[in-house]
Amino acid sequence: MHPEWAKATEWERQWWAHCANTFGEEFKQLLYARKMGLKTFHDGKSPFNFDLEGKSVVDIGGGPCSLLLKCRNVRGVVVDPCRYPAWVYGRYIEAGIKINSIPAEQLEIQGIDEAWIYNCLQHTQDPKEICRRARQAAKIIRVFEWIDTGTSEGHLHNLTEALLNEWLGGEGKVERVNENTAAGLAYYGIFRGANYGS
Repeated sequence: MHPEWAKATEWERQWWAHCANTFGEEFKQLLYARKMGLKTFHDGKSPFNFDLEGKSVVDIGGGPCSLLLKCRNVRGVVVDPCRYPAWVYGRYIEAGIKINSIPAEQLEIQGIDEAWIYNCLQHTQDPKEICRRARQAAKIIRVFEWIDTGTSEGHLHNLTEALLNEWLGGEGKVERVNENTAAGLAYYGIFRGANYGS
């Protein structure tokens, strides 16, 4: 375990606070989703929906406002160790999304269609292990992460293109972005998991 992980997780929990206004992060998620290859559709109420066509998805580190909440036709699970207000868990239950409040390094799901990792690995104990477990869990892994950001109290790891390529077993795209209030050097892509094609 990273010695500062408990403090970093508490920092993250306090950053989210009561989770009442998550619009800023959800606005950024639209960029992450597009870069991860997800296509939106308008359901007559909102243009920000994703049709997963019955796929099973684990959202690693999805937080209180996972992209799964914007999905239709999905069997979803959020894995996130932070403790959020009770209403957040009720929202997931009402949406038919399971939530496992465990570190993603303990993920033991297998045989699912997709794993999603976006803007979370810098907070974790062992990002390499999470990528390994995601590759074991899913046929494909969709990723969007910020790289070359350095470390801080809530961000324990300085992710790089070389490290992520190694851990994910492929080559991601790197691009400087400044959109939807999300700005920085981005790494993203779709990667094959150990169960690809099965």
